[in-house]
Amino acid sequence: MNIQILGTKKCSDTRKAERFFKERNVKFHFRDLSEKGVSKGELENIKRVYDVEDLIDREGKQFKKRNLSYMVFDVENELLEDPLLFKTPIVRNGGKATIGYEPDVWKEWIKAIENG
Repeated sequence: MNIQILGTKKCSDTRKAERFFKERNVKFHFRDLSEKGVSKGELENIKRVYDVEDLIDREGKQFKKRNLSYMVFDVENELLEDPLLFKTPIVRNGGKATIGYEPDVWKEWIKAIENG
């Protein structure tokens, strides 16, 4: 299992996701979106699972700070330019991905590995 958690250290759901995998001794790679964003290729992989509209956090601080609710914009470009607009955490496992805190889905991933 190759778990990647994309989020920020300040996000409580991201911290909960990290704790979930630590408690189960599942290794993961954490990427702080405030330090390094998402590449176009990574965004393409995530878009195979989620519509790009579902990825942007319209309730988040960054969205409000930039007054995007009053603008017409290309969601994909904004997410690539400003990774703090993503809903977090984004948890990736190969071609699979989740947005937000989704422990039931992650348990299924772990179970699938354990059952071979």
